[in-house]
Amino acid sequence: MANPPTLPISDHSGGGSQPQQTISAPAFRTFLSRLSSSIRQSLSQRRPWLELVDRSAISRPHSLTDAYSRIRRNLPYFKVNYVTIVSLVLALSLLSHPLSLLVLLCLFGAWIFLYLFRPSDQPLVILGRTFSDRETLGVLVILTIVVVFLTSVGSLLTSALMIGLGIVCLHGAFRVPEDLFLDDQKPSNTGLLSFLSGAATSAAVAAASTPVSGRV
Repeated sequence: MANPPTLPISDHSGGGSQPQQTISAPAFRTFLSRLSSSIRQSLSQRRPWLELVDRSAISRPHSLTDAYSRIRRNLPYFKVNYVTIVSLVLALSLLSHPLSLLVLLCLFGAWIFLYLFRPSDQPLVILGRTFSDRETLGVLVILTIVVVFLTSVGSLLTSALMIGLGIVCLHGAFRVPEDLFLDDQKPSNTGLLSFLSGAATSAAVAAASTPVSGRV
């Protein structure tokens, strides 16, 4: 009597090729960690909102020079509050235009996964064609220019920024700064304001620990 045929079973326990990473994990974790700590540190410097809207400290400036002087004194004192206000205006504008928000998220994801945190030893292959880092960067730059300047996304961001900056300047001009004490302020390059310079350095250091294929 013939033996029943046996089913071939492939062994995946060893020797098989491991799935390639699509993102440099150490650099991405460093980026997220530094972003989170920078946001927390910046929010700790936020002034009380009741102090920001104190009606007893609101008065009309006597002249344009007086308004400009008030803005210059209020900006460093309420800088975290002002950044929060501008961010909220941007967020509300994007939430009211879901398509623009989706386009920006896709653009941001393309920068993250295709260039900034892609492992340097893993080339980008699309439809069987390998793209160099320079080609990838060029395509992303052109795509960013098209999205920001040639679509409604750019006008939406510009309008939101203008509204946010208008609110900040209006408050800074009408807020009397005589009761503000700026001697206890930390240097302006701390917290979130130093994130842009520090995050890139930390990410580069973390990415250096992975194999490098000579990214230019």
